[in-house]
Amino acid sequence: MAHREVLSEPGKRILMLGNVAIARGALEYGIGFASAYPGTPSSEIVEALSYAARKLGRPYVEWSVNEKVALEAAYGAALTGVASLAAMKHVGVNVAADPLFSSAYTGVEAPFVVVSADDPGMHSSQNEQDNRWYGVHAYIPVVEPAGAQEAKRAVIEAYHISERFHSPVILRSTTRIGHTRVPVETGEIDLEKLEPRGEFRKNIERYTLIPAHARKLRVELVEKWEEIAEWFSKHPLNEAEGPEDSSVLVVGVGLGYTYAKEALRELDLDGKVRLLKIQTPVPPPSRLLLEEAEGRDKVFFVEEGEPVVETLAKSAFYDAGIKARVAGKSNGYITKIGELTLDKVLPGLARFLGIEYSLPDKPKVTLNAPPRPPVLCPGCPYRAVFYALRRAVGKARVKPVYTGDIGCYSLGVLPPFEMQDTIVEMGGSIGLANGMAHVAEDQVPIAIIGDSTFFHAGMPGLANAVYNKAPMLVVVLDNRTTAMTGHQPHPGVGVTAMGEETAELDPRRVAEAYGIEYVALTNAFDIKGQEKVFYEALEYVKKERKPALVVARGACILLAIANARRAGVKYTVYTVDEDKCIACGLCYKAFNCPAIIPKENGKVYIDPLLCTGCGECAQICPVNAFKPVEEPDPEWIKIMATAKPR
Repeated sequence: MAHREVLSEPGKRILMLGNVAIARGALEYGIGFASAYPGTPSSEIVEALSYAARKLGRPYVEWSVNEKVALEAAYGAALTGVASLAAMKHVGVNVAADPLFSSAYTGVEAPFVVVSADDPGMHSSQNEQDNRWYGVHAYIPVVEPAGAQEAKRAVIEAYHISERFHSPVILRSTTRIGHTRVPVETGEIDLEKLEPRGEFRKNIERYTLIPAHARKLRVELVEKWEEIAEWFSKHPLNEAEGPEDSSVLVVGVGLGYTYAKEALRELDLDGKVRLLKIQTPVPPPSRLLLEEAEGRDKVFFVEEGEPVVETLAKSAFYDAGIKARVAGKSNGYITKIGELTLDKVLPGLARFLGIEYSLPDKPKVTLNAPPRPPVLCPGCPYRAVFYALRRAVGKARVKPVYTGDIGCYSLGVLPPFEMQDTIVEMGGSIGLANGMAHVAEDQVPIAIIGDSTFFHAGMPGLANAVYNKAPMLVVVLDNRTTAMTGHQPHPGVGVTAMGEETAELDPRRVAEAYGIEYVALTNAFDIKGQEKVFYEALEYVKKERKPALVVARGACILLAIANARRAGVKYTVYTVDEDKCIACGLCYKAFNCPAIIPKENGKVYIDPLLCTGCGECAQICPVNAFKPVEEPDPEWIKIMATAKPR
């Protein structure tokens, strides 16, 4: 997606996603380097910067192979004197944690901001971690905007903080901030500042973290931390409102401020109690918190995620002898589960203040919408792969353990396929299979991993499998893109974030270089051909007790359709010969194509608005009841195999 609004002319008020506002803020500050691995809810930041770079010729922008490399690349640019940005979702910071901690010790020559897009409520994630704790642990300051409206200002302030203290800064966003569309006032973009040119100046004692150097840097880091905390206490991102003589202080941290403000308004307390907005939660502005809490009877914290500031403030209050009663998430007044909502904040705040309050009854709405469980898209190549693999497993008479991974194919956990027995983290399919292969009796691990995920975190696990002779089958689902996060390119595609042609890495060549003896490529849309290859691979694993790898290649159908439209190529939809249909249900039960809809008599029809012309149904029907409306264009068949991001 282009996100053209990121380059809107200055002096305008433009509707933008919060993520695009973050990108705009980085451009207005003047970054020269940006890197990321795509992951919801962060992807649009570097998508927008990529669009800007293509149009302006600067800054330098890349999709990196994973979050660790993205952070290292941006960190390296900052050490070379170029303002930089690395963006990732919250679990991506786990991948990047090693260099993140080190960056705090060395500091940076030019401003460096790491955007952590947290996902409270787990809309598209496997956990609900609060990455402000990384700031506490690593001694890296954190800026947290109070909403999407303040995202652009927050990122600019984060760069100023990094510039002042020569420290990396974490900008903590959330799904609600990044994916809310708000009017943003645009400022000037200075093209000269965006130039990605720097010079690395050697400083061995600072940039080589051997113990002798790191010990000295640790002293500097702790001293700097105390200086930042003091400076945050007078930072304009943090401000108080309401009567100074109020016995109650409500502290709204980041997005929590917006909910706190609304809750006070609902309780008719807006302007009647003291409200403190904090947008620099780590290190907490301790002096400001102490000044505001002094003499109060009650202090109530509202923050998204964990009670980070609340916990740290309690410690400071205790040391200072402040007797106020403190509440929030740490003692159950607000739940730690899921996103903040007004319905979660209001009852807790009212109970803490001794106010009689109950949530109003919600109007009962009767919906007759049919159930719509998540399902692979019509024409998705993964559906054919799952179908063929299940048949091959049955034919080979093996007891499979399907170790799954992160991607669209995670939907394989659902009926009718149920072929994802584990889904843990990026690359976990091959990693977990390594252990299972040596201890699971009479079972064969089948690691299912996407092409982008393979390059992200699958290769080390594959090397381990070869080294330790782990008998497993690795299936790389190669749909020519990073589909789940919006069709970004990756090293297997041959296109960079800047739209330039580059080397196209092939998982087969990687496997062969590692020493895997059985490596095969299949057409993901060819069910019978895949079944044969999967069967042979499983027989090899059983007999040789070594790993095998199969790449199932076929473009994401949505990408193929988009490319076909650009090329003026039409795809042919399929229809059903009702006289031939025997109502066996194979196509909509076992194959589960959402374009195939059963009638009351068990026979089926194809919805032409959903059909994508993949032709998979014609391959599975035992009576050849499916046929194309017209002869498929050979160019469409080619596009299904080769389409990739542009």
